[in-house]
Amino acid sequence: MKLMGKYCALRVGLLCLGVASLGLALSGCGGGSHTTTSSSLPPAQQQAGQLPASSDPSGQFQTFSTTGTVNFNNEFFQSLGSNGRKCVSCHQPGEGWSVTPPGIQVRFNNTSGTDPIFTPNDGSTCPTDDVSTVAARQTAYALLLSKGLIRIARPIPGGAEFTLTGVSDPYNCTTSTALAMFRRPLPSTNLKFENTIMWDSREDVAQLIFDDLKSQAKNATLGHAQSATVPTDAQLTSIVNFETALFNAQTVDNAAGSLTAQGGRGGPQILSQQPFTPGANSVFAAGFNPNVFDLYTAWESLSGTDSVTQARLSIARGEKLFNTKLINIDSVRGLNDVLNQVIVAGTCSTCHSTPNVGNSSTNQSMDIGTANANRRTPDLPLYTLTCTNNSIFQVDDPGLALTTGKCNDIAKLKVPVLRDLAPRAPYFHDGQAATLMDVVDFYNNRFQIGLTTQEKTDLVNFLNSL
Repeated sequence: MKLMGKYCALRVGLLCLGVASLGLALSGCGGGSHTTTSSSLPPAQQQAGQLPASSDPSGQFQTFSTTGTVNFNNEFFQSLGSNGRKCVSCHQPGEGWSVTPPGIQVRFNNTSGTDPIFTPNDGSTCPTDDVSTVAARQTAYALLLSKGLIRIARPIPGGAEFTLTGVSDPYNCTTSTALAMFRRPLPSTNLKFENTIMWDSREDVAQLIFDDLKSQAKNATLGHAQSATVPTDAQLTSIVNFETALFNAQTVDNAAGSLTAQGGRGGPQILSQQPFTPGANSVFAAGFNPNVFDLYTAWESLSGTDSVTQARLSIARGEKLFNTKLINIDSVRGLNDVLNQVIVAGTCSTCHSTPNVGNSSTNQSMDIGTANANRRTPDLPLYTLTCTNNSIFQVDDPGLALTTGKCNDIAKLKVPVLRDLAPRAPYFHDGQAATLMDVVDFYNNRFQIGLTTQEKTDLVNFLNSL
């Protein structure tokens, strides 16, 4: 069974030795709704390598650097292309190092839709969209504004086991050589724990995650930023040094207060110390432990009727549900077929298996149904793919299959990190879940879990605390 693939001892060594030696810069450049500039950082906080807390709908979160320094001159915050975009354009510190519809709308309002994020090469619904007026730009960038989606155009690989046999594209932008997928930008932090880069794993090109990230930075500069020249190795290394030293997580909950009080283990500093080895705690290997999260076990035994205690008890119950609530998992390609089990008696942690992080501890992508036609909304394209074995898929995103060309990889997507979810709604690859309750409802319905109203609330409170 080839699950670890290229994730050899070299990668393990890089990640387990710690990222403190990798150097860093940290900032919140302009444009977003929760931005932080170097001038607003007190010297003590800059020396501590920690940004001031940012607010989100659930409370507050912070970013921590293992280097202890903050350098706002890093290439992450520089325009290396031709359209004014920077890495920070789509990875805003105050928006969980992704982007959110409210923040994007502020940037549109402040610039009449001319902020560099509003570039038709991939920010609009089609590169040929009219962007000559404010009203035209409002229409062209509708998916970016409403769901924070970036258009990714990819061809079907040569020799693929499937062909495109049907297209429903509301923007008439699909061509014979490129399918358009609309995807949420993944956070550029907590990368110590990654096994695979991008939703479709297209940047998994090397033996080391560091080199995969350099490839991603290079292609983002050439594509998203429309650079005519390849960034230098020094520039790419500087960007990745910056990213791999960053950790962000929720620190304060509106109802529960400090997430480090009374033995709680929330926040980015504790996260940065979490051990990680690629493939450890894999459901595909012996020794898998479903008790993936233990951040709030100290809160399970709290007593008291006050609102703060009750909120902490809810978070602790949610964590326990995540680890232990039985889910009869069926028809998940990348899981059931690999284990050769029609039904996998699992929990949330069966797929979200990295301890206290929640992504997959392997590079195995999975199809849980988020790209299926029954979830597609009319503002997204729908593709019909027919395989050489005559199986047919209708999806809004072929996912991993556009990287491998394999029929069995259609609609498989990476299992993302679950830390610091609160500031970066909407969720799933296509932004179809507006809230974390929508996420919980999707799983509850998809796998007929039978969660009670209280259990759903507890799970959401726990996810918001990450």
